[in-house]
Amino acid sequence: MNEKIRTFLREQARERFLRYVRINTQSDPGSKMHPSSEGQWILGRLLKEELIELGVSNVELDARCYVYGKVPASAGFVGPAITFCSHLDTSPAESGAHVTPVVIENYDGCDIRVPGSGKVLLTTAQSPELLLFIGETIIISDGRTLLGADDKAGIAEIMTALSAFKAFPELRHPELRIVFTPDEELGAGTDAIRMKRMGEFGYTMDGGMMGEIEQECFDAWELSLVFNGRNIHPGYAKNRMVNAAATAARFVGALPEWESPEHTENREGFYHVTRMEGDESLATVKLIIRDFDRVENSRRMDYIKHLARTFELRYDGLEINVKAKNQYKNMNEVLRRYPDVADVAKRAITASGIAVRENPIRGGTDGARLCFLGVPTPNIFTGAMMVHSKTEWIPEVALEKASEVIVRLCGLWGNQ
Repeated sequence: MNEKIRTFLREQARERFLRYVRINTQSDPGSKMHPSSEGQWILGRLLKEELIELGVSNVELDARCYVYGKVPASAGFVGPAITFCSHLDTSPAESGAHVTPVVIENYDGCDIRVPGSGKVLLTTAQSPELLLFIGETIIISDGRTLLGADDKAGIAEIMTALSAFKAFPELRHPELRIVFTPDEELGAGTDAIRMKRMGEFGYTMDGGMMGEIEQECFDAWELSLVFNGRNIHPGYAKNRMVNAAATAARFVGALPEWESPEHTENREGFYHVTRMEGDESLATVKLIIRDFDRVENSRRMDYIKHLARTFELRYDGLEINVKAKNQYKNMNEVLRRYPDVADVAKRAITASGIAVRENPIRGGTDGARLCFLGVPTPNIFTGAMMVHSKTEWIPEVALEKASEVIVRLCGLWGNQ
């Protein structure tokens, strides 16, 4: 790949990324809308227009805010139809409104400070990966919001690759299927996806550190526990009141602290409380459990149910209703049967001059669900770091390299 194409990829990816992140697409778990936020429609409409401008065929923004497109294979190119997928929404964990990206040219390896105030925004101790990009351009949030690189970077990289195919016809590719999904951060990214629009294999552009290829993710469950208590006037409550909120708090305190996100890494699983609310009569606890091993998650599920029964015996009159929902499964169960899909991606990463990093995802992607819907879909890096936080950042070179990987990967998927 010549320098002219690489320069094109970097300029296109940067320009698109900085445009997309300014659109607030933060998903809302409390919303009754589909998708959960209006901003996802705004970005979806923009992407529909841009895909049409790029000459992509069969472009559609459907009634559920899925954006689809199709690019016919290069003349004479024989190979399977390949899907590239990224999601429209950003995490509900931090605000996505009025994102102001800060572009730091020629990063010097020091702690990053908020422009104008001098306040330290991100230290190299908090994110030592910064030191790998000394001399590069760093793009970061200004500290008031998340940046939105998860997953606006993936969208920008896919759109950049499509731009390159139009600008440089010598870059050959198989038939491409494009899909941008809503509400992935809520675990709903594939709920209404139309599988007829998918290719034979796929790739989500939703990973982290430059060079990563991920073929394994958590087995994921969401639990809702409703505590029904008995409220009595506090002046006359002895041996009568069952305070739902207080018992819910004690219940959470009985979960093993050493199996929480704060104390786990690598292949270790956890319990994670995401929400607590209530009063003396009724309280609700929302939590998720995660592990790469389904058996370990079954153990955690059994512990929660056993703990609920124990609390009901301890507090006469307390009733705890437990509901569990599987969010996604470990995609390795599928991908290990299709090793070529990841192998081609690894070859493309290596050809782009990057060291391959093979890691399990301590999370999930739309690809995990697509795997079990019949489309083997590993996850490729975007370069986004410290995601879901106000210190989210991305090196500009990763935007270029992820775009290059897409282009090279496409060229490897067929016989000319």
